[in-house]
Amino acid sequence: MESLIFAFNSVSPIILTVAVGYFLKKIGLMTPDFAKQANKLVFRVFLPAMLFLNVYGIESMQAVNFGYVIYSLVALLVIFGLAIPTVILLTDKNKCRGALLQGVFRSNYALIGIPLASTLFPGEGAAVATLLSAVMVPAFNILAVIGLSIFNNEGEKPSAKKVILGIVKNPLILGIVSGLVALGIRALFVAKGISFRLSDVPAIYSTLKYLSNIATPLALLVLGAQFEFSAIPTLKREIISGVILRSVIVPLLGIGVAYLAFRSSFGGAQFASLVAVFCTPVAVSSVPMAQEMGADAELAGQLVVFTTITSAFTVFLVSFLLKFAGIF
Repeated sequence: MESLIFAFNSVSPIILTVAVGYFLKKIGLMTPDFAKQANKLVFRVFLPAMLFLNVYGIESMQAVNFGYVIYSLVALLVIFGLAIPTVILLTDKNKCRGALLQGVFRSNYALIGIPLASTLFPGEGAAVATLLSAVMVPAFNILAVIGLSIFNNEGEKPSAKKVILGIVKNPLILGIVSGLVALGIRALFVAKGISFRLSDVPAIYSTLKYLSNIATPLALLVLGAQFEFSAIPTLKREIISGVILRSVIVPLLGIGVAYLAFRSSFGGAQFASLVAVFCTPVAVSSVPMAQEMGADAELAGQLVVFTTITSAFTVFLVSFLLKFAGIF
């Protein structure tokens, strides 16, 4: 019973907040234009502030177990490699293949994953998940470009320079890197016997906290407001396949292998971050990227909607099992 209550309390606030966003759209309080602008604010201001503070909150890099970072990246690459022939077998439409491939490996890590990790393992979970995002967010973007390029027969394929610039300019990456720099400066201060911390400047630190606190609730409200249940009958096979792959197969591989092989090496915070990578739904940003690179944006959007719904059950079940197994 304790494991069920834990799983419910971990997942329900996220799902309910998304549902509130959908309800606000239905009654006209969150229009499409407002949701679009709010999403930009979340991505460019609030989430970077949250990621910066999460990184800065790490007490010492020496205490970090980097094994889970290596495992997450290797597992992601394996899933990406397996997904390519899988989507070729599942559909003969190249535009659908690119969108479906993205739907398999690319999780909504920043918007849902990090808050989820924080809920599953309060305190250390957020810091560990944020540190992992320094590797996973660039990896998701690079693999998305590669995957969409493989199945893109139209238009100009993005150059390596454009891809690198896009990653370097990514606000989430900038927030993480800024946090690492601040963390490094703090470590130098400690080595020199200087007790100064960012919290010693309340005007700046409190402002960052305010911005950080807005990130998760607004992101989830916007996600709910962007839901459109308008699946096209001709895409049903691709939607069902994508949902099964993302919400069942990927968590089974990513979490299952980690539990069988590394449960004695990874702690609760590490498993919380793995849940954030492998159990969360498809990233919202997959839709504009699919549209920009000639993939099926309609399919990409439907995968975001339906994996968000089904991932609630996946996260609940995985959280329950990990709690029952004594990981959390």
